[in-house]
Amino acid sequence: MKLFGFLSSTPEQYAPSELAEVTLAASPEELREIAGFLLHAAKTMDQLGKSFDHMHLSDTLHQFENSPALVVAVGTSAQGG
Repeated sequence: MKLFGFLSSTPEQYAPSELAEVTLAASPEELREIAGFLLHAAKTMDQLGKSFDHMHLSDTLHQFENSPALVVAVGTSAQGG
C-alpha cells in the first residue's frame, strides 16, 4: 500500500505526492462510514478484477461531498512484495 495526496494550499499541483503518514480527524460515526466504504471498495475491487480503476468516497457516501477527497485506487501491496 502507498498513500498519495494533494495539499489544499496548492490547487495547481498536477500530480499527487507520496505521503509517509495520513491523519484522519473524524468522529467515530465518520470512521465507521469510511470503514464501510473501504470494505465496499475491496469487494468491488475483487468483483471487477483488472477492470477496477478507482472509487471516490463522496460518490458512494454523499455526506462526504464537502470533505477532502478520499479515493481508493488499484495499487501493489507493500506486504505482498
